[in-house]
Amino acid sequence: MTESPHFPTRADILATASRIGPHIRQTPVVTVDAADFGLVGAPITFKLEFLQHSGTFKARGAFANLLSRARPGQGVVAASGGNHGAAVAYAAHKLGHPARIFVPSISNPAKIERIRSYGADIVVGGATYAEAYTASRAWAEAHGGLELHAYDGFDTVVGQGTMAAELAEDVPDLDTIILAVGGGGLIGGAAAYCQGDTRLVGAEPETAATLHHALAAGAPVDVPVSGIAADSLGARRIGATCFALRHFIESAVLVPDSAILAAQQALWDGLRIVAEPGGAAALAALLSGAYRPAADERVCIVLCGANTTAVKFG
Repeated sequence: MTESPHFPTRADILATASRIGPHIRQTPVVTVDAADFGLVGAPITFKLEFLQHSGTFKARGAFANLLSRARPGQGVVAASGGNHGAAVAYAAHKLGHPARIFVPSISNPAKIERIRSYGADIVVGGATYAEAYTASRAWAEAHGGLELHAYDGFDTVVGQGTMAAELAEDVPDLDTIILAVGGGGLIGGAAAYCQGDTRLVGAEPETAATLHHALAAGAPVDVPVSGIAADSLGARRIGATCFALRHFIESAVLVPDSAILAAQQALWDGLRIVAEPGGAAALAALLSGAYRPAADERVCIVLCGANTTAVKFG
């Protein structure tokens, strides 16, 4: 699904950054010694995008859609593994639009509760994101409403690209950014902004590797989806917009669920950060050796989400 005849550019992203700026948070960065995570090399920078409204970077794309497109007379409709749904529900609530969100049964309870907390109608059904998306399309065709695609709408990708613009301003000397990949909205937006100036590496679960398989096949292809990060990185195939920008992406590396779990634990031990599995996938690429930077390479890990029930307080 692509809603524009052209693909996102840096100019599109900068214009959108100004438009959505009053509605989103400028998320911080923190730089730590590599040794703090048992690694050797240059300091590691973390972009704390889980501190964005609704708990993930996806609020950027949600506001980009709602502030750029025609006012939704019948409200907003979206399908999501959970995080996009929460972001759309949040943005719709803030801007005064009703929202209906479709999520699959694998969605983390924390994400479902967050969607409800923003006042959206929620429909839970189907085993995968793809099934929730089919249900959302059917409902929209029958009832109307503005559809907000989770990763392949033009304004969605442009909105996610504002993360890279913000990061470039805060840390201009980065060599490499590692980002988790599901449908490709985040890395696609970063590709549109960076345009090869900064190396981009996608990190994907072995059991949900949309970009890796698309690069190997030379075209987007359907992939099987499973594993602990399936509710956030569980797209069936890479988005067309991301794939069209693939020449700005260095590679897509694969990580097993065990490495994602280890990265979650490392973030808690080292920084007292609670990340959801998808949010820890980029660090898993570094800790597992799936991506090995040069000795002096300045790497940024985007921690993109923290909607999880992993920690109970009390």
